[in-house]
Formats: sequence, structure tokens, C-alpha cells
Amino acid sequence: MSLEKLSQTIAARKGADPSTSWTAKLLAAGPEKCAEKFGEEAVEAIIEAVKGDKARLTSEAADALYHLLVMCAARDVSLADIEAELARREAQSGLAEKASRS
Repeated sequence: MSLEKLSQTIAARKGADPSTSWTAKLLAAGPEKCAEKFGEEAVEAIIEAVKGDKARLTSEAADALYHLLVMCAARDVSLADIEAELARREAQSGLAEKASRS
């Protein structure tokens, strides 16, 4: 599944019955719960990266991406918004972009 398709699925679950969808249940619980779940999944991905288990890291990275998009959707930040920000940064080096944040 592409990130675009995943993002569309998440958007379609907004306002859906929470008893019918994990995504709808997360979104109904509010942005704070979505952020908490993303944090949990990010930590799990970090643990697997440190351990070096490629298959487990792949699985946890997929979970983290999903929960990141749910968290963003809970605050009305779309994948298109994120892609636009990445495109804006594309013309400069990562070091220059990081320095511009200070």
C-alpha cells in the first residue's frame, strides 16, 4: 500500500463508527491519544533498529508510519501538507535546513 492510499484510507475513517475501525477508534480518542500511540510505535521502531532485526524493524517502521499519519490527520495535517514541506526543503542541504531552525 502506498502512503497516498494509506492517507486516503485514514481520511475516510474520520468520523466513522469507532466500533468498526481501529483508525476511527484512534481518531475518536483525540489527538493526544493518537500522539501517544505514535510515540509508542516510534519507540518500538527504535528498539528494533538498535537490535538490528531487519524484519522486525520493517514491521515497526510500517506501524510508525501509519500512526504518524493518523496523528497528523487528528490535527488536520495531510500527507500533501507533509510532502509540500519536504518539497520546500528539497532545494537546500539537510545541514543548511537544520541550521535555519535555530
